[in-house]
Amino acid sequence: MNNVIAWRNVTSPLFKARTKNLLAVVCGICIPLVAVGCGQTPAASFRLNLVESSKQRLTSSQEQQVATILTALFGTPDEPLAPPEIGLDNAKLKLAAGPVRSDIVGRKNGLYREHCSHCHGVTGDGMGPTAAFLNPYPRDYRPGVFKFKSTERADKPTHDDLVMVLRNGLAGSSMPSFALLSDAKIEALAEYVKYLSIRGEVELGLMRAYFELDDEDQGVLPQSREFLFEEIIDPVSEMWAVADEAIIDVPDMPSGLDMVASIAKGKELFYGNKANCVKCHGVSGLGDGQANDYDDWNKVVFQAHKTVEGAAEQAEKASTWEMSTEERDEYRVELAWLDRFETVLDGNALRPRTIRPRNLRQGVYRGGMRPLDLYYRIHAGINGAPMPAAKGTVPPEEIWDIVNYIRSLPYDFNGTLGADRPMVARDRM
Repeated sequence: MNNVIAWRNVTSPLFKARTKNLLAVVCGICIPLVAVGCGQTPAASFRLNLVESSKQRLTSSQEQQVATILTALFGTPDEPLAPPEIGLDNAKLKLAAGPVRSDIVGRKNGLYREHCSHCHGVTGDGMGPTAAFLNPYPRDYRPGVFKFKSTERADKPTHDDLVMVLRNGLAGSSMPSFALLSDAKIEALAEYVKYLSIRGEVELGLMRAYFELDDEDQGVLPQSREFLFEEIIDPVSEMWAVADEAIIDVPDMPSGLDMVASIAKGKELFYGNKANCVKCHGVSGLGDGQANDYDDWNKVVFQAHKTVEGAAEQAEKASTWEMSTEERDEYRVELAWLDRFETVLDGNALRPRTIRPRNLRQGVYRGGMRPLDLYYRIHAGINGAPMPAAKGTVPPEEIWDIVNYIRSLPYDFNGTLGADRPMVARDRM
């Protein structure tokens, strides 16, 4: 009976009138919200390198000045610019930049946003939305450091090096192959990676330049062409311009090489003091040697965390001292910086991870599996990683012996494929 009465009350004219009024109120609130939600999304923007800014203890006005200069020089993610002196192709940049869209003839634009930014971030800082779930983390282009290339350790990669990584991907990592893209699209993406890297290095240069200012400059960077180009931009762009001149001169592998003898020689070098590969890659080549080091990208964040921890300890000790008014003011400034730096690290950097040496028994090499690729890695080491260069300690022709030994490891009886062999066959060896 109560249910019937309730239903009659619901269907009464008074209830209907109240419901009508309520719906009108709800619609009056929701329709504007929907209208706002359907509007254009805010334009993409580059993220400031707040970790570096906090390390340099820049003020908000100094950060704003750096951001203003960068926008004037390099534009925005939707409208990139490149000063002619840098030598970048603006047509390629426009093809790669901006939101994903098609032009009037149906050509796809916004390639970087479509294929790369979810890992590497719009800024190229390696802080895309999927970055934290990947191991290793996506590359942060801003320091201008690249691992896999044909040039000497400290030099920039060539344009062809970037194209090869895009086309082939990096085996053993989350970096896929984009071989299905056209050559024009891959060229555009490689050009955009250079753009993000040059912009990032210029940003670092601007932030670090505050330390060199005279007191009368009052913490304001000069905006003269002499300062911006000759001191900040030109040193960066020139490194990219001469990359082709820094390609490693690789001697031909000796003809008629006795492969068995070469592998034995390579093994001797691998375990010996000259190359000392065993230190990191382990006595069995499984990558189980020294594994408590960081690559350069993680090391920056690790050292920042150590700085915060050390400052916190000092601040705690200082709080128990009898301080003068001047010392107390300095102490408060230190605490304010400490709080800010800790907040920046939590929101603008991924937690540092140690780098694992390669397991050479798997036959998976991120920089490529050609003998030439392995020669590059051994000769020059890996820039940004603890992998040292054999150049200067191992003669160029003997590096081929190490290459041949490494290439034999997956097929050794103790290796990945050798594990499938019967134990009796191993005993016979």
